Amino acid sequence: MGIEHINVPGLSEAIAARGVPLTVATRANGFAFISGLPPIDPVTGTMVKGDIVTQLRQAMSNLSLALKHAGSSLESTVMLTIYVSNSGYFSTINEAYRDYFPGFPPARTCVTVGSWPFEADLEIEAIAAID
Repeated sequence: MGIEHINVPGLSEAIAARGVPLTVATRANGFAFISGLPPIDPVTGTMVKGDIVTQLRQAMSNLSLALKHAGSSLESTVMLTIYVSNSGYFSTINEAYRDYFPGFPPARTCVTVGSWPFEADLEIEAIAAID
């Protein structure tokens, strides 16, 4: 099985406009690989500002959109990584994160990073089985 690069309307264009050389979603060997997605609005191409929960909700919406275009879903996610600017957000992120995975959540890693080349406090990447 080959590698398939997936265009995700709105997100692919918004990220390309920033000059970032990546594919938002890639399919290979029965899995979808989703690049780290910040809280970017796929309609306007601008970063969604707000508290960490607002940013998490937008990033999760973006993840869901990318998974859908790759033939998968949040329910089929097997591994998720959250990169966050401040480890002090961890408990707040966990509270909101539970809304997306009320049963058994996927494997997850949360990593604190020093800075990004954009104004946001988190981004989320994932690996999911193709539905």
